[in-house]
Amino acid sequence: MEAAAEAPGAPAALSCFSYNQDCTSLAIGTTTGYRLFSLSSVEQLDQVHESNEIPDVYIVERLFSSSLVVVVSHAKPQQMNVYHFKKGTEICNYSYSSKILSIRLNRQRLVVCLEESIYIHNIKDMKLLKTIMDTPPNTTGLCALSINHANSYLAYPGSASSGEIALYDGNTLKTACTIPAHEGPLAALTFNSTGSKLASASEKGTVIRVFSIPGGQKLYEFRRGMKRYVNISSLVFSMDSQFLCASSNTETVHIFKLEHLTDRIQKLPRLLVTTSDGHLYIYNLDPQDGGECVLIKNHSLLGSRKMEENKENDLQPPVPQSYAATVARQSTVPSTSTMPGYSEDGGALRGEVIPEHEFATGPVCLDDENEFPPIILCRGGQPGKAKRS
Repeated sequence: MEAAAEAPGAPAALSCFSYNQDCTSLAIGTTTGYRLFSLSSVEQLDQVHESNEIPDVYIVERLFSSSLVVVVSHAKPQQMNVYHFKKGTEICNYSYSSKILSIRLNRQRLVVCLEESIYIHNIKDMKLLKTIMDTPPNTTGLCALSINHANSYLAYPGSASSGEIALYDGNTLKTACTIPAHEGPLAALTFNSTGSKLASASEKGTVIRVFSIPGGQKLYEFRRGMKRYVNISSLVFSMDSQFLCASSNTETVHIFKLEHLTDRIQKLPRLLVTTSDGHLYIYNLDPQDGGECVLIKNHSLLGSRKMEENKENDLQPPVPQSYAATVARQSTVPSTSTMPGYSEDGGALRGEVIPEHEFATGPVCLDDENEFPPIILCRGGQPGKAKRS
């Protein structure tokens, strides 16, 4: 999403936004820098960091709830900057052969997508592991990376003229399969939280399909509409894979239920919608009967003042303090979730114990003075035309 020109002294304008992998944090890029928000409360939107060092940010991605944040600006669209925002230091930066269109992260891999190539880095030391060259022209940087580092699959368009999906294993660095998902070119891709399902939509926007991973068998097919073609800007699974959301240029969010899963909903699902004018809307979702979602809170992302809650919803039941949801880029982007996300103390789901051996080969820890990364900064080229400085 491009930012409009602004007069000197004018308030910062929103240029991009993204949610972290477990949907517990929101990052926004502005004409003056970027901001990070915590989503631990429905009633209050807490800003955890603001940086004005790099203007005109159009990509900002945070690694779970860690201190690692990746930023790309219009001033240097071919350069990726990796920061430790709590220390206020730059970890490293890489330059590429053309404009960076998108960046995806999990605890094992950092993926940089250009129009005709994809670069895969090791998240622990930022070493370039693989360059996928001569990919079909991908002008929007469409790609998806599973947030599950043990199931680290990457999906991207396998054709510019048809809806073929190329599935790549980010751990073994080998092609897994190709999926003939749609007749027309792809418009949206997303994995569920475990990396076992992949949802896709084409530029027509009438049909959404869900496939098993890594086999690529079709599991579900949802119809968003029969006649009217729309531009689907995002697809998002809830964290428990019970629901799939789709948003488009119609400014309407469609929520589909995956019926084969249990009907027992442990927590009330919530829908978050972030809009290009800088607002975050939070809705209640009825998981059994569906229907229209009920607005319960509206936050301003750009102003210091808090948005007043919709008075018509003051009588709604109290909202639990923990929730998670997802918003993708460009236009109004929604999602639901019924599970809390990852904590900052190593990345386990709250209540889940991660074996010690996973820490040795898995997630980086960014919470103490001896933390990430063990990087020796150097100058010079890296394989595949990516340069670190």
